[in-house]
Amino acid sequence: MKPWIEAIHAYVPGKSKAADGRKLVKLSANENPLGTSEAALKARAAAPGPDRYPDPDSTELRDALGALHGVDPARIVCGTGSGELLTVAASAFAGPGDEVLYVRYGFSLYEIAARRCGATPVEAPDADYGTDVDTLLACVTERTRVVFVANPNNPTGSYMSRAELARLHAGLPGHVLLVIDQAYAEYVAPEDDDGGVALANTHDNVLVMRTFSKAYGLAGERIGWATGAPALIAALNRIRGPFNVNLAGQQAALAAVGDQGFVVSSRDSNTRVRAKFVAALEALGNFGLRPLPSEANFVLILFEGALTAETALNGLNDAGYAVRHLPGQGLPQALRITIGTEAQMDEVADVLRTLAENTQ
Repeated sequence: MKPWIEAIHAYVPGKSKAADGRKLVKLSANENPLGTSEAALKARAAAPGPDRYPDPDSTELRDALGALHGVDPARIVCGTGSGELLTVAASAFAGPGDEVLYVRYGFSLYEIAARRCGATPVEAPDADYGTDVDTLLACVTERTRVVFVANPNNPTGSYMSRAELARLHAGLPGHVLLVIDQAYAEYVAPEDDDGGVALANTHDNVLVMRTFSKAYGLAGERIGWATGAPALIAALNRIRGPFNVNLAGQQAALAAVGDQGFVVSSRDSNTRVRAKFVAALEALGNFGLRPLPSEANFVLILFEGALTAETALNGLNDAGYAVRHLPGQGLPQALRITIGTEAQMDEVADVLRTLAENTQ
């Protein structure tokens, strides 16, 4: 086995069952509590049978995405979730002796993507769990080939403005690829768009990644897409999997793109329920609970008092909820909790309040 492969710690998904096997309400994987668009479900059910190969280029889906986002479909590539495209991007532009840079407390797949191609993963220090442009730029060396930035960031929920993202790009050498991972972009208010797609439309060293797993509610279909300069897309097409997006998934995603009302409803619901949940958590500040600002469909809660994250994790499991504890990412003092339904989040807040009061 290659030494850089042996150094990989496999990706750990969010749990959905308790240690004793009980099925829990899954608030550990940032899935859409509203489910999936009815239009997408109908299209998926009506798709041709599994005896036929799908369109290897996802042509209709790329056309629809291009029309929605103002992008030439030739500058779009689809993948098995954005995860495939993230790893393919690293493999296409970095290798042994190169460095792949990302912020501390970023998406755990970035390190895997770097090691998978033999590159050296480099973590830039955070700024109160968020992304700091100056710190990232200070970590760029002559060996840097790829910079991964999630916006909004997973697992912290932090968000870079359009101006800050542009400043980051402007500070990078032209040969360094900036990969902007926008998995949660649909949860951001349109007026706060970070300008990533515009950067990818006008520069040769920017890739933007999106997914259908979050706001679109198609996590089980594993569909993602990327846009960038023609040469970048050509490189990804050379090494992505053939027939990588299944036939039913292409049809479901195509219908989902056409049902933007569902996306808007998902964003509006998330914004409202998240604000109420954060307010409930902030009321527990005297007990050491600190929710970080989030523009995504989850909140990262820091436990800085007598109630520990591990105790809260166990208490929520006992109450029937699965949430994400991330000691493997250097966050033993935190829990990431997906925004579910209003009733679910009210109950989670009540459980945390009771645990905090009983810990004093």
